[in-house]
Amino acid sequence: MTRTSIRWRLWVALMVAVVGWAVPAGAAQAADGTEPPRMTDGFGLTQVDTTVGGATNFYITVTTPEVSGKHHIKIILPSGYYDAPAKRYPVLYFLHGSPDDPIQQNYPALTTSNEMITVIPDGGARGWYANWLNQRTAAGAQNWENFHLKQVIPFIDANLRTIAAKKSRAVAGVSMGGFGALHYAQVRPDLFGQTASLSGDIDLSVKSMDLRMAVVASLVAYEPSVDSDAAFGSPYPVFNADWRFNEVDPGQHMDKLAGVGVSIYVGNGGGSPGDLEFWVEGAAKHAKEALDARGIPYYYVDYGDGSAWGTQCNGGHNAGCWEQDLRDLIPRLERAFAA
Repeated sequence: MTRTSIRWRLWVALMVAVVGWAVPAGAAQAADGTEPPRMTDGFGLTQVDTTVGGATNFYITVTTPEVSGKHHIKIILPSGYYDAPAKRYPVLYFLHGSPDDPIQQNYPALTTSNEMITVIPDGGARGWYANWLNQRTAAGAQNWENFHLKQVIPFIDANLRTIAAKKSRAVAGVSMGGFGALHYAQVRPDLFGQTASLSGDIDLSVKSMDLRMAVVASLVAYEPSVDSDAAFGSPYPVFNADWRFNEVDPGQHMDKLAGVGVSIYVGNGGGSPGDLEFWVEGAAKHAKEALDARGIPYYYVDYGDGSAWGTQCNGGHNAGCWEQDLRDLIPRLERAFAA
């Protein structure tokens, strides 16, 4: 082989490499939009099993060293995603409640937007959207915060045509996911321009011991059962044993939401202590007081018994009310992204 041919082959190889590096995120997809995009492993995520669903509403299954087991990530693309290959979109990260799963998040409102991508990552039956204190339980590794903030977000930005900027990224969630949404926006305000809690457990201070005990109960109740202190340590304030509860409690860190659009939706459970919404309404009020004390603007809806909040809401801790919350939230997010 001559030196000229060797140089030619090296030049071709270099050009192939450069072109490969220059391919825009999300380019590896069916050109006609008849199947979901082909996602490339990375950022600690490995895809296992097959992609399930259609071109704009599907889920993948991944493994990660950060959290034991297999995990679904559901993705909802705008209906016009394949029509304009150069267009990029803001992203809503939607966090489910306990003990749910991403593939069960079938709120019709989540499929209505043609202006943003929606990503629903697994949060576990009782992951609580945080890195657990105890990583040596029967549940194995439980670094949910690392999984979502350090792996899922860059993985999505690398594989889909996102606008990878704070102003174009939102995090919202229901119940346990409502806690996660405010907590993540407080931990990484540089990542999220908008955050929303829908009936969230957003006060884990001693003022809401009922919600602290709900966290403890979930750790013991779901399989594999783990120690009640595994996630956040003791819920009791004796000798500062509850320091981790205070550290993750959204209500005690509202100052970190300055510069983030905050939305809070809650009902009253029909006034019945037997409905969890009755208790999260108290948490929402505490959060509102904390925002007021710091002069941070927010959007707040307490729809009470739900009688004036759509046709499916009875004020309880249920999907009928959350669907109406999303019908109100999603157009507001679209306007915020557009602005």
